[in-house]
Amino acid sequence: MRRVLAAALAALTVTTAGAAVAGAPGQAATRSGWGRPVAAPAAPTPGSPGLGDSYFPDYGNGGYDVDHYDVRLRYEPATDQLSGTTTILARATQDLSRFNLDFVLDVESVRVNGWTATHAREGAHELVITAPRPIVKGDSLTVVVKYAGVPSTTKVNGYTGWKRTADGGLAVNEPESAWWWYPSNDHPLDKANWDVSVSVPAGVEVISNGVQPRPPLAEAGNRMRWSWRSTSPGTGYESFLAVGQYDIVTDVAPNGQPVVNAYSTTLGVLGPAARASIERTAEINEWASGLFGSYPFEAQGGVAGPVDGIGFALETQTRPVYGPGFWRRGSNTSVIVHENAHQWFGASVSVADWRHIWLNEGFASYAEWLWSEEQGEGTAQELFDFTYATYPADDGFWQVLPGAPGADNIFDDAVYDRGAMTLHQLRLAVGDEAFFRILPAWTAAHRHGTGTVEQFQALAERISGQDLDALFTTWLFTKGRPELSGSAAATRTGTAPAEPKSWAKIRDTHRLHAH
Repeated sequence: MRRVLAAALAALTVTTAGAAVAGAPGQAATRSGWGRPVAAPAAPTPGSPGLGDSYFPDYGNGGYDVDHYDVRLRYEPATDQLSGTTTILARATQDLSRFNLDFVLDVESVRVNGWTATHAREGAHELVITAPRPIVKGDSLTVVVKYAGVPSTTKVNGYTGWKRTADGGLAVNEPESAWWWYPSNDHPLDKANWDVSVSVPAGVEVISNGVQPRPPLAEAGNRMRWSWRSTSPGTGYESFLAVGQYDIVTDVAPNGQPVVNAYSTTLGVLGPAARASIERTAEINEWASGLFGSYPFEAQGGVAGPVDGIGFALETQTRPVYGPGFWRRGSNTSVIVHENAHQWFGASVSVADWRHIWLNEGFASYAEWLWSEEQGEGTAQELFDFTYATYPADDGFWQVLPGAPGADNIFDDAVYDRGAMTLHQLRLAVGDEAFFRILPAWTAAHRHGTGTVEQFQALAERISGQDLDALFTTWLFTKGRPELSGSAAATRTGTAPAEPKSWAKIRDTHRLHAH
């Protein structure tokens, strides 16, 4: 990657208070009254253009840590034109000469701490910002980026994370989506919270994360400004924007939190099934809290997207977004369970590296098995038996490793189904008492942070008092269908297991890519 340093920086040194002072060439700095030369501080260096993720090494950026995004936008559904300003509050983690943001729309200007900064494009999604003054480690950063573009036509490697619809647009995607609507440090290792404010024509609704700090405000030109605030830290792909024609339903959850559900008016005959599913969100989260610990965010809800929207569901923080396909065969609580389990496993406890995706998808899939058990539609053991029997030993399914699936397979069936089977094997190995202590202990220990498979194994071993290395190696990191023994031998009788009542919905949910 091309690296450019401002020539003026070479002639600057930085005091311990962070002020830049000119240094004469060849003259050593001294401490007043001591008379002894003190080495000049090292020259500031560029922040890295990625955080070194093993699957997506250029995602995120080094050199700073973000606290808050203030995203203020104007959107025109008729043309898909998006313009606005994002203000980023961050802190430098090294002496910086320049730093990167992940972003793909056209940038008009950038300011850093009030000073005009230069900016340039590098790579597929890197916005490179050269500071007008040196940035010292520990300094607060206020970065203001003005931009505009048509996100649905702005592509990275032939792809856009913004879905234009007949009545608006959707910014919903994993593992990246922020690039198309606000500049960010887009990796789970750098979490922050958001204020999102969007001006749209009157009669158009805007839904995002968290709560509404105020009702929509009327603006000149027959427009309305919608505002949303997320007070809990999250990662870029967990933020979302849905703009279009929606019916919004509000309520209060049993724990006192606001519930905001939104239904596209384009759903037609799919609308009742969507409502019969999403309106159970608060009930499902109350049940899940009994298993996984207290609900980790400030609000709950869901968004049923339009018929020409996304073809999947995603656990966007506080308010998952669902594609219309999930309602084509009637109500579907399985997908509601899956996406809301991700509020614990994925949104609150995020992956430290994308190779750990099992910590998201395996856990959300096993939550579906636990819900099935709760509803009397098939026990987790029955679902394990049927899933195991569904995939013959020579099926390619068994060649994808849930613990290390590879960048192209992070949403493979094996991550979901074999991932859930792994958790059931853990449950059988340690017993219910220990297993149902492990789950809330994990979400509490890494709440609003990140985790790794290795950390989860260590916690499970500590709580259970067992060496679980063979179990995790076999089920997560060894190709081929594991042999079953003892009480786990689902097929030892040679009789094919019966299909649990919940299986069809669970299978549909996974085939439709519930992320």
